[in-house]
Amino acid sequence: MSALAQLLKERNIEVIGSDASDSPVTDKLSQVGIKVFFEQKAENITNDIDLVVYTIAIPESNPELSVARQKKIETKTYPEMLGVVSEGYFTIAISGTHGKTTTAAMTADVLVDGGLAPTAIVGSLVTRYKNNFIPGDNKYFLVESCEYKRSFLHIKPNILAITNIEEDHLDYYKDLSDIQSAFHNLALKVPKDGYIVCDPKDPTVATVIGGVEATIVDYTLTPNLSLTVHGKYNVENSKVAYTIGELLGVGIKDIENSLVKFSGTWRRFEYKGETSAGALVFDDYAHHPSEIRATLEMFAESFPNKKRIVVFQPHLFSRTKSLLSEFAKSFGRADTVIIVPIYAAREKDDGSVTHEVLAEAVRGTNSDVRVVGSLESAGNLLKGVAGSDGAIVTMGAGNVYLVGEALINK
Repeated sequence: MSALAQLLKERNIEVIGSDASDSPVTDKLSQVGIKVFFEQKAENITNDIDLVVYTIAIPESNPELSVARQKKIETKTYPEMLGVVSEGYFTIAISGTHGKTTTAAMTADVLVDGGLAPTAIVGSLVTRYKNNFIPGDNKYFLVESCEYKRSFLHIKPNILAITNIEEDHLDYYKDLSDIQSAFHNLALKVPKDGYIVCDPKDPTVATVIGGVEATIVDYTLTPNLSLTVHGKYNVENSKVAYTIGELLGVGIKDIENSLVKFSGTWRRFEYKGETSAGALVFDDYAHHPSEIRATLEMFAESFPNKKRIVVFQPHLFSRTKSLLSEFAKSFGRADTVIIVPIYAAREKDDGSVTHEVLAEAVRGTNSDVRVVGSLESAGNLLKGVAGSDGAIVTMGAGNVYLVGEALINK
């Protein structure tokens, strides 16, 4: 949403908006002259507003959306607006259950360094640009494309990347087959002269690309690079970006130089600093069992001799409940797991699952699992368990990163 706001501002459209709280993202919006309210209320929607764009993560009862409907102001969802602004561009869409943000950021770097001047929307702040929006010329549009509620179907990509497909967003989708049907519909939108970059040998992807007209390109055939960023999964992400760069005519040397120096994105195993006791502090957006396992595998490889402590904030009651058994087996590479209350986001608590229930499940594979009632309590606990030999990673899609930031010795 914030990147879209900046894109519209670039087009000399007056933009205002609202968010639940101040953050580095809203700071950036203020810097470029976009007014941000930190209370969502009906009075923010004045009669001179022509269009209200809203995230599908908010409920229909949101006061700003409700009054916009009452005033008969035109409204569009974020995905609908993406479809509008991408018209006329050569669109490169990065999709998949995991890895979208890093892959989109890597691809943006490759295209920028290759002189293609893309306009790009990435799902997090990219370290190199300190932003999630990259202004470009009027030809290439690179966008991270989310499958939630089939929102990516508003985009018609010329190049579609599929990083992987797994069960997620089960508050909307029925099962994996339902998710695959959405990806298949997206793949069908790629024209005959377009490309689908994926691993066609992956059985969950193979069913998605059946019957498409576009050319299938296997990203796994590209070489491994020695990257600055950690993790085997980032090697896979880099292969997708490498392949897209090749398809668009970027020179191999430029592609390799760009990827090798890639420095990451906000909240993707981001190094935050040290505590006063000398423990290292990282933060990661992982909120799905597969993401947690991949991040902790890399955490263990990077710091085999340190006490590895995870502070995990589950994201969504529905996700915690539907993937409980998978979550239980995801923390095996951590020495200590601290679990804080579930971040509700767009959901209401129906009382069927709690962070205590999750902690009990995790105890099946981890001997040291702690349960706390707040982020502040997690920070206080860390002061006692994380000494100079400790490495901490805060993990989750909510605001758990605040725990680490409070501990850093400024």
